[in-house]
Amino acid sequence: MPGAPCLIDRYAAYLPVSERTPRLTLGEGGTPLVRARSLERETGVPEIWLKVEGANPTGSFKDRGMVVAVAKALEGGARAVLCASTGNTAASAAAYAARAQIPCTVVLPAGQVALGKLVQAVAFGARIVSVRGPFDAALAVVKELAAAGEATLVNSVNPLRLEGQKTAAFEVCEALGDAPDALFIPVGNAGNITAYWKGFVEATGAGMARRRPRMFGYQAEGAAPLVSGRPIAEPETLATAIRIGNPASWKGAVAARDESGGAIEAVSDDEILAAYRFAARCEGVFVEPASAAAIAGLRKRAKAGGLEGVRQVVCVLTGNGLKDPDRARTLAGEIDEVDASADAVRRAIGGMGGHRPPNA
Repeated sequence: MPGAPCLIDRYAAYLPVSERTPRLTLGEGGTPLVRARSLERETGVPEIWLKVEGANPTGSFKDRGMVVAVAKALEGGARAVLCASTGNTAASAAAYAARAQIPCTVVLPAGQVALGKLVQAVAFGARIVSVRGPFDAALAVVKELAAAGEATLVNSVNPLRLEGQKTAAFEVCEALGDAPDALFIPVGNAGNITAYWKGFVEATGAGMARRRPRMFGYQAEGAAPLVSGRPIAEPETLATAIRIGNPASWKGAVAARDESGGAIEAVSDDEILAAYRFAARCEGVFVEPASAAAIAGLRKRAKAGGLEGVRQVVCVLTGNGLKDPDRARTLAGEIDEVDASADAVRRAIGGMGGHRPPNA
């Protein structure tokens, strides 16, 4: 059976596209909202939904913006695309470039990209170069190359990326019948919080929603320039997707915070890991560590009594847990190896009757 309309067709009236724009697609968008009952019980918020963006074709929210950026690059006659990345942008750019049959070059900060993301870019055929330095150094390099006309830059400094990413806000409003009271979202390069706010503002103007949510963005403590108010030369966090010291969409994120009456705050790596385990073991949703920053922020704010009047929340989970398999492996500890018999397995687990739901 034919699939649903591509994202560009579905939201053409709200995107800077025309009949000439190629209808490039890998089936992006239309990601699920999953009710988070365990998180509701813990926080006391009556209604919490998880926007599972890891269900996009390459496993992250980046596909929404990338399909628009690459399609418009094709429309403009681009012969190649280029990006800097901590991983998810690389995977997405490489996939859509492969679909469009144009070359893709990816510049990565050496030693700072999770394996699951790197192998995607390799599989899709991107030309990959690692540079010594943080993501911000890699971004400076690709900006210089793009300015020289060597390729079209598809990082979120390209406004077409944010145009595509805002469609997630439309989907939230369509699914819930309105915008939620609050949206919790991880913040790295800050394009996504900027795009969601743009989407919610446009949704109210288009009659998709009657209100706009308060926007709560969360950075890792070791990579929280928006919280400290200054760039960080050497950001550090195990959540590699948000290990960024000088966000490209800094002004957009601050505007989203201030205009919505929300906040941008920091969570520790320990809080991120606790939320990562909670999402997997109590909600059955497997995310990469950076995604868990949104849940960590919600839990932290709930404990501090900072959710007064909030009855409906959406947490944006930006990427699939398989993006970072090494981190996931640490949750298991040692795996027992026994003889292939029911008795041996029963002894290893302490008896089938002792089974209980896993906890965080």
